[in-house]
Amino acid sequence: MRNEITNRFIESYNNLVETGQVSDKKAFAQTIGISTSMMTEISKGRSNVGISAIQNIVKHFSISAEWLLTGAGNMFHTHSSPLLKDDQTTVTIGKHSDKNNGIPLIPIDAMAGMLSGDDHTVMEYECEYYVIPVFKGAEFLIQVKGDSMRPQYYSGDIVACKRLPLDTFFQWNRTYVIDSEQGVLIKKVEKGSDDAHITLVSENKEYRPFEIAKEKIYSLALVIGVVRAE
Repeated sequence: MRNEITNRFIESYNNLVETGQVSDKKAFAQTIGISTSMMTEISKGRSNVGISAIQNIVKHFSISAEWLLTGAGNMFHTHSSPLLKDDQTTVTIGKHSDKNNGIPLIPIDAMAGMLSGDDHTVMEYECEYYVIPVFKGAEFLIQVKGDSMRPQYYSGDIVACKRLPLDTFFQWNRTYVIDSEQGVLIKKVEKGSDDAHITLVSENKEYRPFEIAKEKIYSLALVIGVVRAE
């Protein structure tokens, strides 16, 4: 008989499948470090989920550890409900703040440094800071330039971002900020022709999708929502 933690684990897995954040059971099992057969055993109630799998689903999919272990709070860290494939949470920028409490709005010239964690580079710029409670997981804000992501994002929109490790498991059809040999790009990510590549897709159909080698990616961040200036 499966326990309550396992029940919530399966609930979160089903949610990730429904919202397109994982493609199938095999890919999900590989990401959280268990076999496909073990995932089947868990989903059918014949086995309970282990600590390692719990740690990995929290790490790779922003599932709340508190919710998973106790049932308290929300399933996802930054939203009361998960983002769907093509949805974004849009809010008005909150009040200004000092850097101890707020999220920095990073100038475009400093984006690569912020993505790579080079705080010295970012400190060279005078950043504005904002308190945006709905985006507690966001580490920085950047402004969208150009029209390649219209109509999802317009030039002048601001996206809230969370840095990710380079060995992250990409969530297909989610939007990322990617620092690469082609510069800093805001694109939707889809599966590439092989495991060594990903495909970068613009919302504006006038811009053709293109592949990039994972080894050419220097740093990246997940876009967790959109904010608009007052």
